[in-house]
Formats: sequence, C-alpha cells, structure tokens
Amino acid sequence: MIKTNAMRLLDQVKIEYQTIEYQVDEDNLAGEHVASQIGVPLEQVFKTLVAKGEKKGIMVFCIPVNTELNLKKAATVTGDKKIELVHVKDLLGLTGYIRGGCSPIGMKKKYPTYMDETAILFDTIAVSAGVRGCQLILNPEDLADYVGASLCDLTN
Repeated sequence: MIKTNAMRLLDQVKIEYQTIEYQVDEDNLAGEHVASQIGVPLEQVFKTLVAKGEKKGIMVFCIPVNTELNLKKAATVTGDKKIELVHVKDLLGLTGYIRGGCSPIGMKKKYPTYMDETAILFDTIAVSAGVRGCQLILNPEDLADYVGASLCDLTN
C-alpha cells in the first residue's frame, strides 16, 4: 500500500485511521460499488463532491454515497444563491485529485467544506484516501475538525 498525501497529513496530526483497499472497476466508479467492495454500509461511505458557487467559489461536500446532493440545501447552508457541481475535467486542477479518488483531506487549496450531518451517527465513516482503490476509515468528528467542515443537512 502506498502512503497517500491524505494519510501523511492524518499521520502528522495523529488522527487514527484504517485503510481498506478494493478492486477498481473503471466502468463503475459509483460509491455503491465501493461500499460493496469494502463491506461498509452505504450510509457510512461518503463521497466527496466539489461545487462552485456564483459568489463563494469552490466548495467541498461530503455526503453518503447512496444520496444525492440537494443543490438548494447546499446553496442555503453556504449562503450562495446558486451552486453547481464542477466538471470532472476541472477536478484535478482544482483539487489535485481525479474522479473516484477525491478525498476531502489534502486538496491543493483549503476550500470551505460541508459534511452531511448523518456522519456523526456513526463511530467511523469511509472517505477516499486520495486514490482510486483505497478508502480511509476514520471518526467523522476527527475528519470534520481536521478539514474544518460544517455539519449540515445536504441531501434529498
């Protein structure tokens, strides 16, 4: 297992985590597939979405893989009138990560981050380790504190 930037950053601040590797299916990068591969319930596996608001610019949202980001709720919590997801082709340049391997930890810049409030219902959640094929299992409150995430209602 390679050490990703996200893992190194967590090691530096002594946040405990585990890693689970899985087989990447290039034709199916869906979070549901990842959850089934790592044996973690869908509601405990969080995907990282990057969006752009007309006023606030780039923002990061972490939501369970079995849900959709509600753009109206997201705009309300961010104080923006309208937000939209960034194009996949822009993801690497903005975050340093590719689709299917986007972690809320260790992006190129520190963007405002919002995590679905359901995260705190669990002792641990899974998020991308920063590469396709590896997930980090960690305490959601540790994650929220580290990335400065606001916990809010973000999904349909």
